[in-house]
Amino acid sequence: MVRVLNFVCVALMGLAILGLYHVSEATRVARVELSRVSSKITDTKGQIGVLEMEWEHVAGPARIQALAEQQGMSDTTSVRLSSFQQLPRRGEGQALGNTPVHKASAVVPDAAASPSVPGM
Repeated sequence: MVRVLNFVCVALMGLAILGLYHVSEATRVARVELSRVSSKITDTKGQIGVLEMEWEHVAGPARIQALAEQQGMSDTTSVRLSSFQQLPRRGEGQALGNTPVHKASAVVPDAAASPSVPGM
C-alpha cells in the first residue's frame, strides 16, 4: 500500500512539473510577443511624429497664404466674415429673408434642349 501511495505521489509530482513547465514556456512566448509588439508600437509612434511634423509644414497658415497668393486667390471674403460679431443679427437692419441667397432660384434646363446620353 505504501508503494502505491509513493507511486501516486511521484506521478502527481511529475504532472505538477510538466504543468509548471508548460506555464513557464507560455510566459516566455508571451514575453517575446510583448517585446515584438512594443517595438512595433515604438516604431509607429516615431512614424506618427514624422507625419505630424510634415503635416505642420504642409498645412501651415503661412504656407497656405503663400500658395493662395501664387494662385491669385484673395481672402477678402474671409476677412469680411472673420468673426461672429460681424455677422448680421436677427432683427437688426434688414430682415434676412431679403438677402439674394433667399431670392435665388435654380433653373432646370428642358429635357428637349439638352442632348440625351445614349445608354441611359
